[in-house]
Amino acid sequence: MNTPRQPTDFRILSVIPPMTQLNTPYPATAYLTGFLRSRGFQAEQTDLALLLVLELLSRAGLPKLKEAAEAIAPKKRSATLKIFLNEYERYLAAIDPAMALLQGKDGSIGHRICSRAFLPEGPRFKSLDNYIDDDGGDPLAWAFGALGVQDRARHLATLFLNDLADVIREAVDTRFEFVRYAESLAQSQASFNPLSTALAAPPTAVDTTLQNLAKIQVDRSKPDIVLISVPFPGSVYGAFRIAQTIKAHNSKILTVLGGGYVNTELRELAEPRLFDYFDYVTLDDGEKPLLALFEHLAGQRPRLNLVRTFTRVDGAVRYFNASEPDIPFEEVGTPTWDGLPLDRYLSLLDMLNPMHRLWSDGHWNKLTVAHGCYWKKCSFCDVSLDYIGRYDAASAKTLVDRIERIIEETGHTGFHFVDEAAPPKALRAMAEELQRRNLAISWWGNIRFEKSFTPELCLQLADSGCIAVSGGLEVASDRLLALMKKGVSVDQVARVTRAFTDAGVLVHAYLMYGFPTQTVQDTVDALEYVRQLFAANCIQSGFFHRFSCTVHSPVGLNPAEYGIRLQPLPPGKFAKNDVHFIDPTGVDHDRLGKALNKALYNFMHGIGLDEDVRAWFDERVPKPRVSRHFIAKALTTG
Repeated sequence: MNTPRQPTDFRILSVIPPMTQLNTPYPATAYLTGFLRSRGFQAEQTDLALLLVLELLSRAGLPKLKEAAEAIAPKKRSATLKIFLNEYERYLAAIDPAMALLQGKDGSIGHRICSRAFLPEGPRFKSLDNYIDDDGGDPLAWAFGALGVQDRARHLATLFLNDLADVIREAVDTRFEFVRYAESLAQSQASFNPLSTALAAPPTAVDTTLQNLAKIQVDRSKPDIVLISVPFPGSVYGAFRIAQTIKAHNSKILTVLGGGYVNTELRELAEPRLFDYFDYVTLDDGEKPLLALFEHLAGQRPRLNLVRTFTRVDGAVRYFNASEPDIPFEEVGTPTWDGLPLDRYLSLLDMLNPMHRLWSDGHWNKLTVAHGCYWKKCSFCDVSLDYIGRYDAASAKTLVDRIERIIEETGHTGFHFVDEAAPPKALRAMAEELQRRNLAISWWGNIRFEKSFTPELCLQLADSGCIAVSGGLEVASDRLLALMKKGVSVDQVARVTRAFTDAGVLVHAYLMYGFPTQTVQDTVDALEYVRQLFAANCIQSGFFHRFSCTVHSPVGLNPAEYGIRLQPLPPGKFAKNDVHFIDPTGVDHDRLGKALNKALYNFMHGIGLDEDVRAWFDERVPKPRVSRHFIAKALTTG
């Protein structure tokens, strides 16, 4: 008599598909693997995004790029390809040392790289011309000074890799990028046709490399089930290529799709063809849906009682969602990076923006202080979705226990808290627990610039290891902040950000333009506020992004409340997220955005902080209505 199979008998492999991050593992597989192991499962993980790049950009991989570049007619070769072919032997000699430098394995090569005579320099190096001073001196001296050899070398090595990525894109696969790989095939794409067509096309050399890596990992792990997490549209194509490969290689392996992209864009999934690649698709946090799925596959739970799971039944897409509580955040276990090659990730130094550098440079253990957002009111945010709307915190003891176990496993004491907005009370409790245990870490994360962050709390957080915070100032306008339901004002943001700065913490501001009813006057006023915030050393870093209306946000759900009219969504059974809208103001926000980004770039470098902000615009704009001493006054009267 056969012994019934138990859910924990299944061998599970979690996969990070290309592209996510190259400097540190995207945390989804670490979270799931840690949780599943805590429940007795045989769970492994692999990062095929990293492995793909390491295979392509290596002494063994470059000959394939050369062959592809040579196949292009000489008259059709770009400057990038011509330099690559003309300097091929130098590329071949430099690739492995450059990668070793970026992996932190061979710092000595940094001196040769800084000489500017070792790496072949393609078009990407032209960006250095932006830094040349009036005397024609060292173009990177302002950023790295007379010393800083390693940082300077890593910036040059990153430009070198970007040149090679351009070669791949021009000669091998036009969709290739280190982050937004084939993004247009999936982002708010109502029809599955573009993705289906791409997957049916003959594989490129990039595809072939990814397919071979996927087969190697499957043969090594011998899984019964493969979980593939897609956080962004730029990781969807790679995920489907991997699933397609697995199905062709071993049709008995079950494939499951989940992740941030799925949770946001596939909530109304009705496309049966997706299930040619994936057997199941789960929504929101994966712990409970996966436990239910494994019980179903072991014959212990009927299909009707699956949790937040799509599958194909008799040719049609069905959604099953038994009403069961999620796993409490206190009980999800500790993430584990076991099985991921932490010593092979690449510490890129691409953008000289200090906060962007934290995202792309060095290893950070990614951890969550609390599930969801404690505020969950911002009108531009997907507050109706579980990953924001369901707030659930763990105790400080549990959080610091996780921190200690992760340090013991990885050997790294740097943490990036990936919350939508880390709660002040939880951060204070964590800081006290870290102090009680005399545990030294470095950490950074996203917050709301709310009044709970007093100067005393900012000092306490800095003492606990806080090195940077980022938060949403969005459109620096009290009228628009109120419309957004941010729950903050410009003068309050000034006081909070200055308190962090005075505590020695780097402050990055998320900035927005193009919000409904935003006028040219609003935009000019907002830039004046931002200028003053930089001038007063309240913020040291920032980034402007264009507002995008999503179907799950309050703006998308109640457009009339924000004075706009939504345009009809295209018909389709696949993805749904961004929605176009008509704003009666008729402002050309794209044109204004160029001026905003130009101004911000200069503000971050201490340039133009005393100038009239109207000088950044190509067109005539109104004078700011903001007092030139507004922020200074807010700092002294708060």
